[in-house]
Amino acid sequence: MTACKKLGVAVLLVAVAGLVRAQTSTQPHVGYVFPAGGCQGTTVEVLVGGQFLRGAVEPHVTGEGIEGTVVKYYRLRRNLMPEQRQMLREKVDELREKLLAKDPAAAARLRPRARAQRPAAKKDDTDAASVPFPEHPLLRNLESMNLRQLQHVEDELLGFRSLRKKQPNAQLEEVVLVRLTIAPDAVPGDREFRLQTAQGLSNPICFQIGTLPEACEVEPNDPDSFPILPADPPAKLPIVLNGQVMPGDVDRLPFQAKAGQKLVIQVQARHLIPYLADAVPGWFQATVALINPRGEEVAFADDYRFDPDPVLFYEVPKDGVYELEIRDSIYRGREDFVYRVSIGEQPFVTSLYPLGAKTGQRVVAKVDGCNLPSDHVVLDTRPGDWGVRHVVMGKGKSHSNAVPYVVDSLPEANESEPNDDTNGAQLVLLPRTVNGRIGQPGDVDVYRFRGQRHQEIVAEIQARSLGSPLDSLVRLLDAKGQVIAWNDDYSPRETGFLYTGDGELTHHADSYLRAELPKDGNYYVQVSDTCGHGGDTFAYRLRLGEPQPDFALRMSPSSLSLAGGKTVPLTIHVLRRDGFDGPVELSLKDAPEGMLLAGGRVPAGQNEVRVTLTAPKEVAASPCTFEVEGSARIGNATVAHTACPVDDVMQAFLYRHLAPAEDFEVNVQTSKWGAPKVALEGASPVRLVAGGTTEVRLKMPPRKWVQRVEIVFSDPPKGISVGEVRVVPTGLAFDVKLAEDAPAPGYASNLVMEAYGEVEAKPAPAKDKAKGKDKAKETTMEDEAAAPTTRRIALGYLPAIPFEVVQR
Repeated sequence: MTACKKLGVAVLLVAVAGLVRAQTSTQPHVGYVFPAGGCQGTTVEVLVGGQFLRGAVEPHVTGEGIEGTVVKYYRLRRNLMPEQRQMLREKVDELREKLLAKDPAAAARLRPRARAQRPAAKKDDTDAASVPFPEHPLLRNLESMNLRQLQHVEDELLGFRSLRKKQPNAQLEEVVLVRLTIAPDAVPGDREFRLQTAQGLSNPICFQIGTLPEACEVEPNDPDSFPILPADPPAKLPIVLNGQVMPGDVDRLPFQAKAGQKLVIQVQARHLIPYLADAVPGWFQATVALINPRGEEVAFADDYRFDPDPVLFYEVPKDGVYELEIRDSIYRGREDFVYRVSIGEQPFVTSLYPLGAKTGQRVVAKVDGCNLPSDHVVLDTRPGDWGVRHVVMGKGKSHSNAVPYVVDSLPEANESEPNDDTNGAQLVLLPRTVNGRIGQPGDVDVYRFRGQRHQEIVAEIQARSLGSPLDSLVRLLDAKGQVIAWNDDYSPRETGFLYTGDGELTHHADSYLRAELPKDGNYYVQVSDTCGHGGDTFAYRLRLGEPQPDFALRMSPSSLSLAGGKTVPLTIHVLRRDGFDGPVELSLKDAPEGMLLAGGRVPAGQNEVRVTLTAPKEVAASPCTFEVEGSARIGNATVAHTACPVDDVMQAFLYRHLAPAEDFEVNVQTSKWGAPKVALEGASPVRLVAGGTTEVRLKMPPRKWVQRVEIVFSDPPKGISVGEVRVVPTGLAFDVKLAEDAPAPGYASNLVMEAYGEVEAKPAPAKDKAKGKDKAKETTMEDEAAAPTTRRIALGYLPAIPFEVVQR
């Protein structure tokens, strides 16, 4: 949480018309989208649940081939008025009777059950004619519902289930109905969905475009409902089924299968919403079971290797109607427990070897899995950004899971067995990336290289981060077999609760070590699995050689909203590699004209810095996308990398992650007034004296006066606070105080400041509740003497100020 230090000051000269309205807690937040995907060439209606969604304008989905409109906004009510319950009950009964008249067998089962489950009606004197028919997402297609759907409406809104106490969840209380049209040629795969409202642009959330027919679950579909309610026809394969799991919910999804089909049943739940802040273990932990026509469970899964989303492989022995059972592992549930499950003979890749290649090198990788069109695939190694790429295999309209691999610049070598000990160690010329496998349980791969005294060596494994089940262990041995260094799991950050890199990977099982060699001679690197496991799927890449200093950048949040001319903060994270410790210069790339970056430098040794963005008065198109680029001098070369957008999210009340996003999107709202030019007076960075007080001056044009202002340092370093604030001829001056526990000399970063002011405000006129019109109060001499009053307003963020702590 952001820590702020405040100081009230008597007078401050500011340009009120130009200062920003900061991002506040009213920024729209999307908690889920249901269904979380759709098929090419279809139009789907999705429910977008979250907070501060009133005034939704339009949806934004990344990529081409999908358009959307906002249909309706709902504010979910915990309870209906008695008159509304009565109106809805009468309507449901009317529609049910029409359907039961056509099905006497169903009528005999359902009529007694409906009467038994109905709570007694409560009488009320309110005029029913003045009460509107209830509005709820469940009622949007009421007239066309079948018996099962009507029963679900009664259970949720009218029956005993509707009277149960529900835990309030403000972050999911608002719902927007959105209609999305997906083009027939829309590229399948993951997209990012954002919702634009009058308040700004929401966070992104996963929305998938598929190639298979889709359907949504029809509640109630728990095991107890099947003997009573008429059964829906079983789904025909292949299909993607969309569902939500509520507290204690168990979904049974019937489908028709034929003997000999090799089914792949893939559930996606955690992939859709990677982290939940208020749930343990921090995501929807789905389980899936397969029930045969005799009612027997024949397969079960609660994960796929280390991935929480389960996958089942099953060869159908006999024709019949099978049922898929999906629930949460500990029977939790709520609206954002959303899942998508694909059922059919779609291709699925279980292993890829090798897990990467050198840029420009032709590599044919071997693949294993189910229903694959081939046992090999050519990797794309064309020049471009180094890093992780993905391969997808197709079979008709079905596409396999995306499998990651790496393309980089080092020479490559492949493991050659036997290499199980130092006597049979495989010789490696440095630097090299070795592609290997722990081919069987207990296997150990040993590599030999020649080293010199004081030479620094890096041994890095990429396996788990590329989908391999290997939990690696790396040891560096001298010529006598003595361990010089070893590593099991390596996290790129030392801070315990913030994982970086791949933000969806919570177990960093890959190894990394850096060590200095004590003398000239032969050295050995051992690679094994920590638990002694092994097999054809346990592939890895071993980078062996001297350090290659480098860095990567992340920026959060991935969505920003601000009015034209206004300023907002942005956090830049630096992932430093192989000992790189230098500064990184930041700049905007392909940004709208007039977009300004302040504090655009990550000081040497720092892993994080807060900068600010100031928007022009207006932009040609909004939301707009652009990039933040970082460059650094490494050796004799200038190295540049683009910052990847992420969102700083919480898992299970404690842990924080940088969850990756596809695009960085900024929503700039047209402003009537431009911002005043605020500039630092004097040299930059500001030199703050350790243990003392330093005056800082800002140049600001005098436009209007604010009676009282508070200056807030947003998330400042410990021990740094604001002192006296003064008005000077050129604008504003204030003191920055450094306490004894402030950072030591040499520390550098940015000061991000937010301003609040008091302005004149007249008392609001009284309101005539009966007529709904403003009614002026009678003004007395005492009332006039007491006016005017003041009110506190947010003036917003100022551009970031770079600083450096220096000795007295």
